[in-house]
Amino acid sequence: MTKVLVLHSVSLVRSALAALLRSEGPFEVTSSGWRAAARQTESLRPDVTVVDLDCPGTTAVLAHDGRADHRVLAPPSPVLVLASTGAPGLLHRAFRAEARGYVDKDGSPGRLVRAVRKVAAGERFIDASLASAFMEADPLPLSPRELSVLTRAAEGDSIAEIARTLHLASGTVRNYMAAATRKTGARNLIDAIRISRRAGWV
Repeated sequence: MTKVLVLHSVSLVRSALAALLRSEGPFEVTSSGWRAAARQTESLRPDVTVVDLDCPGTTAVLAHDGRADHRVLAPPSPVLVLASTGAPGLLHRAFRAEARGYVDKDGSPGRLVRAVRKVAAGERFIDASLASAFMEADPLPLSPRELSVLTRAAEGDSIAEIARTLHLASGTVRNYMAAATRKTGARNLIDAIRISRRAGWV
């Protein structure tokens, strides 16, 4: 029996995805919101964790930062993302975070089922329709730490909150913010967040 964890901020969506998987294969499926993600991964130890790239909580999983990943998925499990061709930046970010599966949200339900089986078996799965989107993604100019700091700033965290979450000094957080602003060619931090959101990095 393949253990699958579906994470999504919208209850109806995660319930629908869980019901689909249960009806299509020998899957033991649990669905959860982001607040309970760490607890669920600890108790379930899923073979695959399914997340939607358009879901706000996904940013913590794709922060490409060891501490952030372990905070949300503890212990970490292979991640399968649901994506669309119109968000190449998010696809690029998922790839950097070493997601194992990439399913086009406009594809058939059978593609998701096949992808779960592949990822659970230790293989990669990438929908052909997403391949060109990977190529279109703008190169990410930020380091993993700079991206983590900018992502949390974009979510409204204060400097003190970011420092506490990422185990950094407040001055170090400010330095990362300044570096992210400079590297994105932004006028200020708010502009850096806007540019990064448009590119799909945060």
